[in-house]
Amino acid sequence: TQRVVLLEHPLHGRARRAAIRLCSLAALGLLLLGALTYVPPLLVAYRSHGFWLSRSSYAEQPSVRFRHEVLLAALTDSGGGPVGWSSFAAFNRLLGTRLLPLRKAREEDSNQDGVTDLLRFQLELPLLPSERVVGIQLLLTFSYELHVSVINSTSPFAQDYDFVNIVETYQKRNVTTVLSGPSPIWVTGRSPDQPFVIQAFIHYPTELIVYPLPGFWEMVKFAWMQYISILLIFLWIFERIKIFLLRNQVLNMVPMSPLPPLLSHKEHRS
Repeated sequence: TQRVVLLEHPLHGRARRAAIRLCSLAALGLLLLGALTYVPPLLVAYRSHGFWLSRSSYAEQPSVRFRHEVLLAALTDSGGGPVGWSSFAAFNRLLGTRLLPLRKAREEDSNQDGVTDLLRFQLELPLLPSERVVGIQLLLTFSYELHVSVINSTSPFAQDYDFVNIVETYQKRNVTTVLSGPSPIWVTGRSPDQPFVIQAFIHYPTELIVYPLPGFWEMVKFAWMQYISILLIFLWIFERIKIFLLRNQVLNMVPMSPLPPLLSHKEHRS
């Protein structure tokens, strides 16, 4: 005897039941349709060169604060040593500086998110009428903080919560920042009775934090979302193909009339 499988399929807008032999061309056709529905989305997602997540990243606005610590050395054309000043009293005593510059600093939060985005810094350096600045060296210090946790709170593995591993990960972490894209503008023509003015506008941009090796479940979640997004398209296409094949009897199946509810209940009890 041949084994028979009952199949429900939409026909003329209604769900109908049909019988199909396991060892038949119709069963082979349905199996092929299923394979074409679920396998190609996996291949398309994998060949997109982004199926497995090799690194994870997220953007964060750092908490940057100007510490109001300044170290300045100005080179003049007088032939002597540099004219210097700093916010450190010990350095001023060593240099024997006579300067009392006017310093202004203001940090701004342009988007009102509670994190500073810009520093406006200005320093007016009083000089002798015979002194002319030909170069400057300016050092400003900041406190820079990123809320990067060394504990993977989404990991289901015990080793990610081990104190030794946490401390080791913290010691290996190297978070640095640089001042990039400076566009200095040097304006000449200062009169002898005017101070030498230094203005700086420093923006605190959003940082991109990159993790070279994401967690296992994060990789699976990323791959699953790509596969499902492509699978939905294939399900819609091949479902219409299957309906067309069934309605036009391309796949040979034996239609069965639905049983009345009462008769079905009696057969079930017997």
